[in-house]
Amino acid sequence: MKNFSKLGLFKSRGRIFKETTSPYRTPFQRDRDRIVHSASFRRLKHKTQVFVNTEGDHYRTRITHSIEVAQIARTIAKYLTLNDDLAETLSLAHDLGHTPFGHAGEDALNECMNDYGGFDHNLQTIRIVMFLENKYLKFKGLNLTIETLDGLLKHNGIIEDNYYIQTIIGIKNFKKKINFKKSPSLESQISAISDDIAYNNHDIQDGLKARLFKLNDLIEIDFFKEIYKMHRKKNKSINNNILIYQIIRDSINLMVKDLIKNTTKNLKIKKIKSVYDVYSSKDQLVCFSNKFMKIEDEIKYFLRTKMYSNKDVLIKNNKGKKIIKRLFGIISLNPKKYVNRDQLKLNKYRAVADFISGMTDRYAINLYNKIK
Repeated sequence: MKNFSKLGLFKSRGRIFKETTSPYRTPFQRDRDRIVHSASFRRLKHKTQVFVNTEGDHYRTRITHSIEVAQIARTIAKYLTLNDDLAETLSLAHDLGHTPFGHAGEDALNECMNDYGGFDHNLQTIRIVMFLENKYLKFKGLNLTIETLDGLLKHNGIIEDNYYIQTIIGIKNFKKKINFKKSPSLESQISAISDDIAYNNHDIQDGLKARLFKLNDLIEIDFFKEIYKMHRKKNKSINNNILIYQIIRDSINLMVKDLIKNTTKNLKIKKIKSVYDVYSSKDQLVCFSNKFMKIEDEIKYFLRTKMYSNKDVLIKNNKGKKIIKRLFGIISLNPKKYVNRDQLKLNKYRAVADFISGMTDRYAINLYNKIK
Protein backbone atom coordinates (compact mmCIF):
# COMPACT_ATOMS: atom_id res chain seq x y z
CA MET A 1 0.00 0.00 0.00
CA LYS A 2 1.38 3.40 -1.03
CA ASN A 3 0.95 6.32 1.35
CA PHE A 4 -0.36 9.36 -0.52
CA SER A 5 -1.85 11.10 2.52
CA LYS A 6 0.12 14.27 1.69
CA LEU A 7 -1.92 14.50 -1.54
CA GLY A 8 -5.29 14.22 0.19
CA LEU A 9 -7.52 17.05 1.39
CA PHE A 10 -7.75 16.49 5.14
CA LYS A 11 -7.77 20.11 6.28
CA SER A 12 -10.59 22.29 4.99
CA ARG A 13 -10.24 25.88 3.83
CA GLY A 14 -13.63 26.53 5.35
CA ARG A 15 -17.06 27.30 3.95
CA ILE A 16 -18.71 30.14 2.03
CA PHE A 17 -20.39 31.21 5.28
CA LYS A 18 -18.32 30.87 8.46
CA GLU A 19 -19.43 28.31 11.01
CA THR A 20 -18.03 27.00 14.26
CA THR A 21 -16.28 23.65 13.92
CA SER A 22 -17.62 20.47 15.47
CA PRO A 23 -15.68 18.68 18.24
CA TYR A 24 -17.13 15.34 17.11
CA ARG A 25 -16.96 15.35 13.31
CA THR A 26 -14.53 16.57 10.66
CA PRO A 27 -15.83 19.19 8.20
CA PHE A 28 -16.09 16.46 5.53
CA GLN A 29 -18.09 14.15 7.78
CA ARG A 30 -20.46 17.05 8.39
CA ASP A 31 -20.77 17.58 4.63
CA ARG A 32 -21.63 13.91 4.15
CA ASP A 33 -24.25 14.07 6.90
CA ARG A 34 -25.82 17.19 5.39
CA ILE A 35 -26.10 15.45 2.03
CA VAL A 36 -27.61 12.27 3.51
CA HIS A 37 -30.17 14.25 5.53
CA SER A 38 -31.21 16.47 2.60
CA ALA A 39 -34.62 16.19 0.92
CA SER A 40 -32.90 16.12 -2.49
CA PHE A 41 -30.97 13.00 -1.53
CA ARG A 42 -34.10 11.24 -0.28
CA ARG A 43 -35.91 12.01 -3.54
CA LEU A 44 -33.22 10.15 -5.49
CA LYS A 45 -34.85 6.88 -4.42
CA HIS A 46 -37.72 7.67 -6.80
CA LYS A 47 -35.64 8.90 -9.74
CA THR A 48 -34.73 6.88 -12.81
CA GLN A 49 -31.28 5.42 -13.40
CA VAL A 50 -32.20 3.73 -16.70
CA PHE A 51 -35.61 2.18 -15.99
CA VAL A 52 -38.48 4.45 -14.95
CA ASN A 53 -38.90 4.11 -11.19
CA THR A 54 -42.46 2.78 -11.38
CA GLU A 55 -41.42 -0.30 -13.39
CA GLY A 56 -40.05 -2.53 -10.64
CA ASP A 57 -38.54 -2.67 -7.18
CA HIS A 58 -35.27 -4.34 -8.12
CA TYR A 59 -33.88 -1.97 -10.74
CA ARG A 60 -31.41 0.65 -9.65
CA THR A 61 -32.49 4.20 -8.90
CA ARG A 62 -30.35 7.30 -8.48
CA ILE A 63 -30.04 6.70 -4.74
CA THR A 64 -28.85 3.08 -5.02
CA HIS A 65 -26.44 4.16 -7.76
CA SER A 66 -25.06 6.98 -5.59
CA ILE A 67 -24.51 4.63 -2.64
CA GLU A 68 -22.72 2.14 -4.91
CA VAL A 69 -20.48 4.90 -6.31
CA ALA A 70 -19.68 5.99 -2.75
CA GLN A 71 -18.65 2.45 -1.75
CA ILE A 72 -16.27 2.13 -4.70
CA ALA A 73 -14.81 5.62 -4.20
CA ARG A 74 -14.31 5.04 -0.48
CA THR A 75 -12.41 1.79 -1.15
CA ILE A 76 -10.05 3.47 -3.63
CA ALA A 77 -9.47 6.59 -1.53
CA LYS A 78 -8.87 4.59 1.65
CA TYR A 79 -6.35 2.29 -0.03
CA LEU A 80 -4.43 5.30 -1.37
CA THR A 81 -4.59 6.93 2.12
CA LEU A 82 -6.54 9.89 0.74
CA ASN A 83 -9.62 11.49 2.35
CA ASP A 84 -12.23 8.76 2.02
CA ASP A 85 -14.86 10.92 3.78
CA LEU A 86 -14.53 13.57 1.05
CA ALA A 87 -14.56 10.97 -1.75
CA GLU A 88 -17.70 9.44 -0.24
CA THR A 89 -19.41 12.83 0.16
CA LEU A 90 -18.76 13.80 -3.45
CA SER A 91 -20.08 10.42 -4.62
CA LEU A 92 -23.28 10.63 -2.58
CA ALA A 93 -23.95 14.18 -3.82
CA HIS A 94 -22.93 13.91 -7.47
CA ASP A 95 -26.43 13.12 -8.84
CA LEU A 96 -28.55 15.41 -6.64
CA GLY A 97 -29.30 17.63 -9.64
CA HIS A 98 -30.68 14.90 -11.90
CA THR A 99 -34.16 15.37 -13.34
CA PRO A 100 -36.92 12.74 -13.41
CA PHE A 101 -36.54 10.19 -16.27
CA GLY A 102 -32.74 10.18 -16.26
CA HIS A 103 -30.72 11.72 -19.09
CA ALA A 104 -33.81 11.88 -21.31
CA GLY A 105 -35.44 14.19 -18.76
CA GLU A 106 -32.29 16.30 -18.59
CA ASP A 107 -32.18 16.64 -22.39
CA ALA A 108 -35.83 17.72 -22.46
CA LEU A 109 -35.41 20.30 -19.68
CA ASN A 110 -32.27 21.64 -21.34
CA GLU A 111 -34.28 22.14 -24.56
CA CYS A 112 -36.99 23.97 -22.59
CA MET A 113 -34.33 26.20 -21.01
CA ASN A 114 -32.48 26.81 -24.27
CA ASP A 115 -33.36 30.53 -24.33
CA TYR A 116 -32.92 30.97 -20.57
CA GLY A 117 -29.39 29.74 -19.86
CA GLY A 118 -29.79 25.99 -20.38
CA PHE A 119 -29.92 23.15 -17.86
CA ASP A 120 -27.08 20.92 -16.67
CA HIS A 121 -27.52 18.32 -13.91
CA ASN A 122 -23.98 18.84 -12.55
CA LEU A 123 -24.54 22.56 -12.10
CA GLN A 124 -28.04 21.86 -10.77
CA THR A 125 -26.37 19.87 -7.99
CA ILE A 126 -24.47 23.04 -7.06
CA ARG A 127 -27.70 25.06 -7.10
CA ILE A 128 -29.26 22.55 -4.74
CA VAL A 129 -26.44 22.56 -2.19
CA MET A 130 -25.93 26.35 -2.39
CA PHE A 131 -29.47 27.74 -2.71
CA LEU A 132 -32.37 25.29 -2.78
CA GLU A 133 -31.91 23.13 0.32
CA ASN A 134 -33.13 25.50 3.04
CA LYS A 135 -32.99 24.31 6.64
CA TYR A 136 -30.54 26.64 8.37
CA LEU A 137 -31.19 29.97 10.08
CA LYS A 138 -28.09 31.87 8.95
CA PHE A 139 -27.70 30.88 5.29
CA LYS A 140 -29.37 29.28 2.29
CA GLY A 141 -28.25 25.89 1.07
CA LEU A 142 -26.14 23.38 2.95
CA ASN A 143 -23.00 25.56 3.21
CA LEU A 144 -20.67 22.71 2.30
CA THR A 145 -16.90 23.00 2.50
CA ILE A 146 -14.95 24.69 -0.29
CA GLU A 147 -13.34 21.31 -1.08
CA THR A 148 -16.72 19.61 -1.58
CA LEU A 149 -18.05 22.47 -3.75
CA ASP A 150 -14.84 22.43 -5.81
CA GLY A 151 -15.07 18.65 -6.27
CA LEU A 152 -18.72 18.76 -7.33
CA LEU A 153 -18.08 21.61 -9.77
CA LYS A 154 -15.17 19.71 -11.35
CA HIS A 155 -16.87 16.31 -11.55
CA ASN A 156 -16.06 16.30 -15.28
CA GLY A 157 -12.61 17.85 -14.95
CA ILE A 158 -11.10 21.31 -15.34
CA ILE A 159 -13.60 24.06 -16.11
CA GLU A 160 -12.57 25.61 -19.42
CA ASP A 161 -15.47 28.06 -19.72
CA ASN A 162 -17.22 29.88 -16.87
CA TYR A 163 -20.24 30.94 -18.95
CA TYR A 164 -22.71 28.36 -17.64
CA ILE A 165 -21.46 28.71 -14.08
CA GLN A 166 -22.09 32.43 -14.31
CA THR A 167 -25.50 31.95 -15.95
CA ILE A 168 -26.83 29.13 -13.78
CA ILE A 169 -25.14 29.84 -10.43
CA GLY A 170 -23.42 33.23 -10.49
CA ILE A 171 -19.66 33.36 -9.94
CA LYS A 172 -19.92 36.04 -7.23
CA ASN A 173 -21.75 33.52 -5.01
CA PHE A 174 -18.47 31.62 -4.56
CA LYS A 175 -16.87 34.73 -2.97
CA LYS A 176 -13.58 34.12 -4.82
CA LYS A 177 -12.99 30.88 -2.90
CA ILE A 178 -12.94 28.57 -5.95
CA ASN A 179 -10.17 28.57 -8.55
CA PHE A 180 -11.98 27.36 -11.67
CA LYS A 181 -8.79 26.95 -13.71
CA LYS A 182 -7.16 24.46 -11.34
CA SER A 183 -7.57 20.69 -11.68
CA PRO A 184 -9.89 18.77 -9.36
CA SER A 185 -8.59 17.03 -6.24
CA LEU A 186 -7.67 13.36 -6.30
CA GLU A 187 -10.79 12.66 -4.23
CA SER A 188 -12.93 14.36 -6.88
CA GLN A 189 -11.24 12.40 -9.68
CA ILE A 190 -11.81 9.17 -7.74
CA SER A 191 -15.50 9.97 -7.29
CA ALA A 192 -15.92 10.71 -11.01
CA ILE A 193 -14.31 7.49 -12.22
CA SER A 194 -16.11 5.45 -9.54
CA ASP A 195 -19.30 6.80 -11.13
CA ASP A 196 -18.21 5.25 -14.44
CA ILE A 197 -17.29 1.92 -12.81
CA ALA A 198 -20.62 1.72 -11.01
CA TYR A 199 -22.99 2.58 -13.84
CA ASN A 200 -21.16 0.55 -16.49
CA ASN A 201 -21.29 -2.61 -14.39
CA HIS A 202 -24.66 -2.15 -12.75
CA ASP A 203 -26.41 -1.11 -15.96
CA ILE A 204 -25.22 -4.42 -17.39
CA GLN A 205 -26.73 -6.22 -14.41
CA ASP A 206 -30.03 -4.35 -14.76
CA GLY A 207 -30.06 -4.90 -18.53
CA LEU A 208 -29.67 -8.66 -18.05
CA LYS A 209 -32.42 -8.65 -15.42
CA ALA A 210 -34.71 -6.77 -17.81
CA ARG A 211 -33.84 -9.27 -20.58
CA LEU A 212 -32.71 -6.55 -22.96
CA PHE A 213 -29.78 -8.82 -23.77
CA LYS A 214 -28.51 -12.23 -22.67
CA LEU A 215 -25.40 -13.52 -20.95
CA ASN A 216 -24.26 -14.95 -24.29
CA ASP A 217 -24.37 -11.42 -25.73
CA LEU A 218 -22.30 -10.07 -22.86
CA ILE A 219 -19.52 -12.62 -23.20
CA GLU A 220 -18.92 -11.50 -26.76
CA ILE A 221 -16.80 -8.89 -24.95
CA ASP A 222 -13.44 -10.60 -24.29
CA PHE A 223 -13.11 -9.04 -20.84
CA PHE A 224 -16.32 -10.67 -19.64
CA LYS A 225 -15.66 -13.87 -21.59
CA GLU A 226 -12.44 -14.48 -19.61
CA ILE A 227 -14.24 -14.03 -16.28
CA TYR A 228 -17.08 -16.29 -17.47
CA LYS A 229 -14.74 -19.06 -18.65
CA MET A 230 -12.78 -18.99 -15.39
CA HIS A 231 -15.89 -19.61 -13.27
CA ARG A 232 -17.42 -22.16 -15.68
CA LYS A 233 -14.17 -24.10 -15.58
CA LYS A 234 -14.29 -24.24 -11.76
CA ASN A 235 -18.00 -25.07 -11.57
CA LYS A 236 -19.81 -26.27 -14.70
CA SER A 237 -23.21 -26.43 -12.97
CA ILE A 238 -23.14 -22.90 -11.51
CA ASN A 239 -26.51 -21.10 -11.59
CA ASN A 240 -26.58 -18.37 -14.26
CA ASN A 241 -28.07 -15.78 -11.90
CA ILE A 242 -25.31 -16.37 -9.35
CA LEU A 243 -22.76 -16.36 -12.17
CA ILE A 244 -23.91 -12.90 -13.32
CA TYR A 245 -23.48 -11.50 -9.80
CA GLN A 246 -19.98 -13.00 -9.68
CA ILE A 247 -19.04 -11.64 -13.10
CA ILE A 248 -20.08 -8.12 -12.08
CA ARG A 249 -18.20 -8.40 -8.77
CA ASP A 250 -15.06 -9.58 -10.53
CA SER A 251 -15.40 -6.87 -13.16
CA ILE A 252 -15.60 -4.10 -10.54
CA ASN A 253 -12.72 -5.62 -8.59
CA LEU A 254 -10.48 -5.82 -11.68
CA MET A 255 -11.30 -2.23 -12.65
CA VAL A 256 -10.54 -0.96 -9.13
CA LYS A 257 -7.23 -2.85 -9.04
CA ASP A 258 -6.21 -1.46 -12.44
CA LEU A 259 -7.23 2.05 -11.43
CA ILE A 260 -5.22 1.96 -8.19
CA LYS A 261 -2.15 0.51 -9.94
CA ASN A 262 -2.29 3.00 -12.82
CA THR A 263 -2.99 6.00 -10.56
CA THR A 264 -0.03 5.07 -8.34
CA LYS A 265 2.13 4.90 -11.48
CA ASN A 266 0.85 8.28 -12.72
CA LEU A 267 1.58 10.01 -9.41
CA LYS A 268 5.14 8.67 -9.49
CA ILE A 269 5.80 9.51 -13.16
CA LYS A 270 4.32 13.02 -12.87
CA LYS A 271 6.25 13.58 -9.63
CA ILE A 272 3.15 14.62 -7.72
CA LYS A 273 4.42 15.48 -4.22
CA SER A 274 1.75 17.82 -2.83
CA VAL A 275 -1.88 18.89 -3.15
CA TYR A 276 -0.65 21.91 -5.12
CA ASP A 277 0.97 19.58 -7.67
CA VAL A 278 -2.42 17.83 -8.04
CA TYR A 279 -4.19 21.15 -8.66
CA SER A 280 -1.51 22.29 -11.14
CA SER A 281 -1.39 19.08 -13.18
CA LYS A 282 -3.25 19.34 -16.47
CA ASP A 283 -3.35 15.56 -16.82
CA GLN A 284 -5.98 13.29 -15.34
CA LEU A 285 -4.08 11.50 -12.60
CA VAL A 286 -6.77 9.03 -11.55
CA CYS A 287 -7.42 6.91 -14.63
CA PHE A 288 -7.32 3.40 -16.07
CA SER A 289 -4.44 1.88 -17.99
CA ASN A 290 -4.75 1.92 -21.80
CA LYS A 291 -5.89 -1.71 -21.69
CA PHE A 292 -8.79 -0.95 -19.35
CA MET A 293 -9.67 2.27 -21.19
CA LYS A 294 -10.31 0.09 -24.25
CA ILE A 295 -12.37 -2.32 -22.15
CA GLU A 296 -14.42 0.60 -20.83
CA ASP A 297 -15.03 1.83 -24.39
CA GLU A 298 -16.22 -1.64 -25.40
CA ILE A 299 -18.62 -1.80 -22.45
CA LYS A 300 -20.01 1.66 -23.18
CA TYR A 301 -20.55 0.75 -26.83
CA PHE A 302 -22.27 -2.49 -25.80
CA LEU A 303 -24.62 -0.64 -23.43
CA ARG A 304 -25.34 2.07 -25.99
CA THR A 305 -26.34 -0.41 -28.68
CA LYS A 306 -27.97 -3.16 -26.58
CA MET A 307 -29.60 -1.13 -23.81
CA TYR A 308 -29.84 2.64 -24.20
CA SER A 309 -30.93 2.29 -27.84
CA ASN A 310 -33.40 -0.50 -27.11
CA LYS A 311 -36.80 0.23 -28.63
CA ASP A 312 -38.73 -0.15 -25.36
CA VAL A 313 -36.25 2.00 -23.44
CA LEU A 314 -36.44 4.71 -26.13
CA ILE A 315 -40.26 4.68 -26.06
CA LYS A 316 -40.24 5.23 -22.29
CA ASN A 317 -37.54 7.91 -22.59
CA ASN A 318 -39.58 9.77 -25.22
CA LYS A 319 -42.63 9.60 -22.96
CA GLY A 320 -40.52 11.09 -20.16
CA LYS A 321 -39.37 13.89 -22.46
CA LYS A 322 -42.96 14.62 -23.42
CA ILE A 323 -43.97 14.86 -19.75
CA ILE A 324 -41.10 17.25 -18.91
CA LYS A 325 -41.83 19.54 -21.85
CA ARG A 326 -45.55 19.61 -21.15
CA LEU A 327 -45.00 20.37 -17.46
CA PHE A 328 -42.56 23.16 -18.30
CA GLY A 329 -45.03 24.75 -20.72
CA ILE A 330 -48.01 24.62 -18.35
CA ILE A 331 -46.13 25.64 -15.18
CA SER A 332 -44.43 28.55 -16.96
CA LEU A 333 -47.86 30.00 -17.82
CA ASN A 334 -48.94 30.09 -14.17
CA PRO A 335 -45.82 29.53 -12.03
CA LYS A 336 -47.23 31.12 -8.85
CA LYS A 337 -49.51 28.10 -8.49
CA TYR A 338 -46.51 25.78 -8.13
CA VAL A 339 -43.34 27.72 -7.29
CA ASN A 340 -42.27 29.82 -4.30
CA ARG A 341 -42.78 33.54 -5.06
CA ASP A 342 -39.37 34.54 -3.69
CA GLN A 343 -37.70 32.21 -6.20
CA LEU A 344 -39.83 33.55 -9.04
CA LYS A 345 -38.63 37.10 -8.32
CA LEU A 346 -35.05 36.12 -9.13
CA ASN A 347 -35.66 34.28 -12.43
CA LYS A 348 -39.01 32.79 -13.40
CA TYR A 349 -37.78 30.16 -15.84
CA ARG A 350 -34.87 29.08 -13.66
CA ALA A 351 -37.29 28.67 -10.75
CA VAL A 352 -39.57 26.51 -12.93
CA ALA A 353 -36.55 24.39 -13.96
CA ASP A 354 -35.57 24.03 -10.28
CA PHE A 355 -39.09 22.85 -9.47
CA ILE A 356 -39.31 20.33 -12.31
CA SER A 357 -35.78 18.95 -11.87
CA GLY A 358 -36.53 18.30 -8.20
CA MET A 359 -39.52 16.09 -9.00
CA THR A 360 -39.45 12.33 -8.66
CA ASP A 361 -40.58 10.21 -11.61
CA ARG A 362 -43.91 9.37 -9.99
CA TYR A 363 -44.61 12.97 -8.95
CA ALA A 364 -43.95 14.19 -12.51
CA ILE A 365 -46.20 11.46 -13.98
CA ASN A 366 -49.01 12.18 -11.51
CA LEU A 367 -48.86 15.95 -12.03
CA TYR A 368 -48.78 15.46 -15.80
CA ASN A 369 -51.89 13.23 -15.66
CA LYS A 370 -53.62 15.77 -13.46
CA ILE A 371 -52.98 18.88 -15.58
CA LYS A 372 -52.56 17.59 -19.15
